[in-house]
Amino acid sequence: MDSGTKRRLLLGFLSNWVSKLANTIIQLIQVPVFLHFWSVPLYGEWMIVNSIPSYLAFSNIGFGSVAGNEMTMLTSAGDREGALRVFQSCWWLVAGICGSVAVLLGPVLYFVPVASGLKLHEISPSDTKWIIFYLGLSVLLGQLEQLLQSAYTCIGRYPYGSFIKSVISLLAFAAMMVPVVLGYGARTTALVFAAANGLGTVLLCILVRRDIPWIEYGWRHARFSEIRRLTAPALAFMGFPIGNALNLQGTLMAVGYALGPTDVVIFGTARTVSRVALQMVQMVNSTFWPEVSLAYGAKNEELMRTLHRRSCQMALIIAFVIVLCMMSFGPWFLTHWTGGHVPPSRPLLSILLGVVILYALWSTSSTVLVATNLHQRLASWYIAGTSITIVFTYLLAKSHGLYGAAASLLISELIMNCYVLPSSLHVAKDTFPAFMASLVQIPPSLHPRQLLARLSRSKPGLETE
Repeated sequence: MDSGTKRRLLLGFLSNWVSKLANTIIQLIQVPVFLHFWSVPLYGEWMIVNSIPSYLAFSNIGFGSVAGNEMTMLTSAGDREGALRVFQSCWWLVAGICGSVAVLLGPVLYFVPVASGLKLHEISPSDTKWIIFYLGLSVLLGQLEQLLQSAYTCIGRYPYGSFIKSVISLLAFAAMMVPVVLGYGARTTALVFAAANGLGTVLLCILVRRDIPWIEYGWRHARFSEIRRLTAPALAFMGFPIGNALNLQGTLMAVGYALGPTDVVIFGTARTVSRVALQMVQMVNSTFWPEVSLAYGAKNEELMRTLHRRSCQMALIIAFVIVLCMMSFGPWFLTHWTGGHVPPSRPLLSILLGVVILYALWSTSSTVLVATNLHQRLASWYIAGTSITIVFTYLLAKSHGLYGAAASLLISELIMNCYVLPSSLHVAKDTFPAFMASLVQIPPSLHPRQLLARLSRSKPGLETE
């Protein structure tokens, strides 16, 4: 691994750390604020309603992520014109699809009795529909933001793009908290959040045009042939937001149906605490993603193996360290974080932390498949695993309560590990014994002797008389 790659990885890791820190801050602050100004049942129903619009994340049909990979590889090869063709083609496609979904969302919500289907009592049927509409618009705008961030990624400035997006997310969250603190209800809160996200998208458009002059928003370079070429991997990318929604919101809804809104709050807040480690693992994945694309495009198999091994090693180390800390201080933190509104449960938290360890290995390893657009079967396995988990979440929650619901989350993680590891090793031209051995080895650049040697070379020699 050359010095240029290490430098980009370091900057990428720092920028992704800022991004995950912003997400963690949002998760840590919103629970006590909501619970202080709203009742527990109202907040539980807000979490249930808030889970519905997340399913609109598949509306871009995966073209945002696929376009980012393609633009990165084309730009690294010096083909800016090709990257611009991909950008404009996917921009108009994503904008058209998201606009159509937004137009259809209104009539669908008008005729579908959402509130009664979700068994809501604190939020009125009318407010429920408006909340889903407002939050749905925010999700749709996020699809365009993903493509805009790809523009920064393809020129090697993904740390800057990630930082800008983090700032926009924090500002939107701060705007959402204002009506909550002022005593307004869920409908007004959703409206303010959607408006703030809309302004953030406009700002990101302006910044991309200013920072990357060769990126244009016209249609002169758009080609249907580009869309046709990227359709297969893009359709497969739809599986990830669907799987994420099933894994996060789907299981939350299953707990709600089986146990009620109060248990949703207990389960959701405990899982939020456990997912602090998961956020750090995702930061590793995002950091290594662009470098894996570059190495694969250059057909550098040795670098591919090194990136895969080191990313998995780093993810597991981070996961284990944070999990140990959470097992020790998690219940105390949960009590003070929620102001005593949510009772702590060490067994529940321990099960959820076990899920994080399994997730860390397969999700980081899957970067090899995702960053190279070889993810078609991966998406199918993910949807299948999370769908099975939802069924078991409901069944085990009914029979064993929250402990059963938490244990059901292990199912999808085991399924994904069984598929992802062999597939990623095949792409990286690696073997399972060599890969496993690398996880417990200290990288040569971090070996104590190497560090001491570099330190001694960096110090000036002592002068003698």
